[in-house]
Amino acid sequence: MAAGPAVTWQGGTEHWTRKGDVKLFLWNKKAAPGTAHAGTLLFVHGSSMASQPTFDLSVPGRPDSSAMDWFAARGYDTWTMDNEGYGRSDKSRPQNNDISNGADDLEAGSRHIMAKTGAKKLMVYGISSGALKAALFAQRNPDSVSRLALDAFVWTGEGSPTLDERKKRLAQFQSMHRRPIDRAFVHSIFARDHPGTADDATIEAFADAILTLDDSMPTGTYVDMCSKLPLIDPAKLKAATLVMRGEYDGIAAFDDLIEFFKRLPNADKQFAVMAGISHASFQQKNYRTVYHILHAFFSQPEAVYRA
Repeated sequence: MAAGPAVTWQGGTEHWTRKGDVKLFLWNKKAAPGTAHAGTLLFVHGSSMASQPTFDLSVPGRPDSSAMDWFAARGYDTWTMDNEGYGRSDKSRPQNNDISNGADDLEAGSRHIMAKTGAKKLMVYGISSGALKAALFAQRNPDSVSRLALDAFVWTGEGSPTLDERKKRLAQFQSMHRRPIDRAFVHSIFARDHPGTADDATIEAFADAILTLDDSMPTGTYVDMCSKLPLIDPAKLKAATLVMRGEYDGIAAFDDLIEFFKRLPNADKQFAVMAGISHASFQQKNYRTVYHILHAFFSQPEAVYRA
């Protein structure tokens, strides 16, 4: 494996919780001192990287690369966690850690967060398979989520060129619990849809951070996204919901998302297309657009009148 410099994360607090015998890692960055409390925010990672590389990335010369820091500066108590099989969480069980298992992790993590903070509900952001995990968690636990943001989400998978290509390797993914990753794989995330949407320094820093923690990833989310969709019933999502799609994202097919969006029952819903962005939105050149859209959604005042 082509590894890079070891990456460390600072300024936060590590936490641990359990899902039965499984030990799960959580990372917390508190709201900046002197800021008004804006909410408790949980970030959910995708299929091919753990939580801290995705949401607490540091890139020299790139201000606000850490989404956790950016939101903490605006009053949010920010949390993220490694799903089972990723990063610092347990990797001992012989299973592929699918999306349902990831939603179970979020339930265990949310209980820990609520116990530590006193929050009654969480704001939740998930990206790619993390959006599926976040949506399934919200579907199963409607009283635990106030606002739900789904980035690079896929519903049925229809019209997704990335998933069409991935399905050609479905039998391979089904035959193993984990798949190897390396620096070239991380580069492919940014090359497959529309090269140029992310700068080289950010891609390399992202690769360094990912490879510091993992040299393989569970196959479960790939198997689910290639063979078991849809996993989410939009009619059962009660929280206010934001659906976010990068302009060039090869997973989140536009028409598929529109059909999903139409079926969301809560009128407090938004659909955002992010110009110049492909799949890994927080690592794109236009990452500030992502922050702006998310912050506007999470900070939106509650409606005074609802029929």
